Amino acid sequence: MIETNRQSRKSRRKLSANYRVAPEITADLILKINHLQEINFKTTYLKEVFLSKYVSDETDSASLRRERAIAKWLVIEGRNAETNVRLDHLPSEFQILPRIRFDLFVSWIQAFISTTIGTVPPVECLIGTFSGGASTSRSRTNSHPAMKFVGEAHVTPDALPWWELLVSPVGDTYGPIMPELPMWPSTAMSVTLVPGNVLFTVPKDTNIDRCACKEPDLNMFMQKGVGDFLRRCLRLKGINLNDQSVNQQLARIGSIDGSLATLDLSSASDSLASGLVELLLPDLWFSLLNALRSKVTTIDGHEHGNEMFSSMGNGFTFELESLIFFSISRAVRHFGRHSGIISIYGDDIICPTSMALDLQFVLGVFGFLVNSEKSHTSGSFRESCGGHYDNGLDVTPFYIRAPIVYLTDLIHVANQLREWASFGPGVCILNPLVEPIWLWLRDLVPEYLWGGRDTSFKYSLVTPDFPRKRLQATKLSLSTGIGGYYFWHSVTWRRVSPGLVESSTRSVDGAMFRIRPSRLTVSRMNQVFLSEA
Repeated sequence: MIETNRQSRKSRRKLSANYRVAPEITADLILKINHLQEINFKTTYLKEVFLSKYVSDETDSASLRRERAIAKWLVIEGRNAETNVRLDHLPSEFQILPRIRFDLFVSWIQAFISTTIGTVPPVECLIGTFSGGASTSRSRTNSHPAMKFVGEAHVTPDALPWWELLVSPVGDTYGPIMPELPMWPSTAMSVTLVPGNVLFTVPKDTNIDRCACKEPDLNMFMQKGVGDFLRRCLRLKGINLNDQSVNQQLARIGSIDGSLATLDLSSASDSLASGLVELLLPDLWFSLLNALRSKVTTIDGHEHGNEMFSSMGNGFTFELESLIFFSISRAVRHFGRHSGIISIYGDDIICPTSMALDLQFVLGVFGFLVNSEKSHTSGSFRESCGGHYDNGLDVTPFYIRAPIVYLTDLIHVANQLREWASFGPGVCILNPLVEPIWLWLRDLVPEYLWGGRDTSFKYSLVTPDFPRKRLQATKLSLSTGIGGYYFWHSVTWRRVSPGLVESSTRSVDGAMFRIRPSRLTVSRMNQVFLSEA
C-alpha cells in the first residue's frame, strides 16, 4: 500500500509538471526590460512595443475591449456603404491617376483578374474541407472537422443550391464531384438554413479586440475550396500565400536601399466593400462568391445587413483580398510606368517606393485606409509579415501578451527573449546586456527541461546544454465515429499534405502536462551544432 501511494504521488507530480510560477515574475520581468540600456534602435524599439498587446486584469476589461471592437466594426461598415455608393456613381472620366481615366484603370484590372483566375469558375473549386474552428452550429470545443460531416449543418439560402449541385450530381453531367463517400451526406447530415454568420471578438491588443465571424458550416466548406483555388492561381503569378518569408526578405531589402515601401491597411478584410468586388471580378465569379458569402451578420442577437463583401472568418477572404490588392498594385505600376517588385500577403503590400503615394491614393478611392503607423515609405525602417528591419538589421520585437502564470508561459517568454537577444545565426551567443535577464529566467526553470533547440517551442528551454526532458500535454482521445471516416476520405481524396490527414479520433489537451525525454537525438544534436558553428 505504501509503495502504491508513492507511485500515485510520483504520477501526480509528473502530471502537474506545468506548475504555477510566482505571481511577481511578470512585474519583475517588465521592470528589467524597461531598465535595459538603450544602446541601439533594436532595444529602444522593443521597449516601445513589447507591452502593446498585453492583456491582464489590470488593463481594460474584456467587455470594454469587445465593445470598442464592435463599434469600430460598425464604423467601417458605414465607410463601406459610402464606398459602395461612390463606386456606383464615380464618373468614367474621373482621373484616378494623372491623365488616367477611371474606366480605363478598372478595365485593366478586370482583364488582369480574368487572366489570373479565368472568367468561369470550375465546379471543382467548390470542393473544400471543414476547418477546425467554431461555426454557427458548433462551439470551438466541438468543432473538429470530422464532427462536421455528421449531424446538423448550417447553410445560407443563397449557398444551398451550390451545395446541392456539389453533392447531388445528376447522371453524368457533372460526374462524381465529391468523393464517393458511402451514405454521405444525405443520411448523415441534416441541413438547416440560417441568415448568415455570427460576430465574435478575439484579443488584439491592450485596448481593443479584433472582430471575426463564425460562418455557416456548408458555406465555409465551399468558401475554403474557392480560397484554395484562388491561392493556386496567385501562385502561378508569383504570389505565394504559403510563405511569409518572401515579404520579410523584401522588407529587409527595402530597409537597406529604400527601393521598396511596405504598406499596411487598417481593417483591410472588413473594408472589402461588396461594390468593389462586383466591379472588379468577372460576372460569374462574383455570382458564385456572392452566393457563398454571408450577407447578414448577427451581432448579439441583432441581424446586420453587410456592406462589406466578406469578413475575417470567411474561407476565401484572405485569398480574395490578396488578389484584389495585387491587381490594383499591378495596375498602378503599369499606368504609372514604375518598375520594381510587387509582393502581396493579405493586406501586407510591398511595392516600389516611387509608386507608394499613388497606390495609397488609389486604395483610398476603393475604400481602403492605409495604416500610417505600420506603413513605411521613407527612412531606414520597414515592416512586413511580422518582420521588422532597420538598415537591414532584424529588429523584430517579442511581445508579452499576458501575465506569466504557468511554467510553459515562463519557458515561452525566456525562449522569445533568447531569440531576440541572439547574435548571428542560431541562438548561441547572447547580447551581454540581456544575458543577466535570461539567466534569471533560466534559473526559474528546472534543469531537466534545459537543452531545447527551438525557440518557438514552449515545452523545453533553449540552452547550450544537452537536451534531457521536455513537457508534453496529456491528450484525451475522443472518437469522432463515422464522421472521422468521412473526413479521412475527404482529405485523402483532395490529396492534401500528409500532415493534414487525421485519424478517426480527435485529441483535446488535458489540463496536465507530463515529462518526456527530448526528441532531439545525438545525431541531430551534431547537425544543430555544426549548423551554428
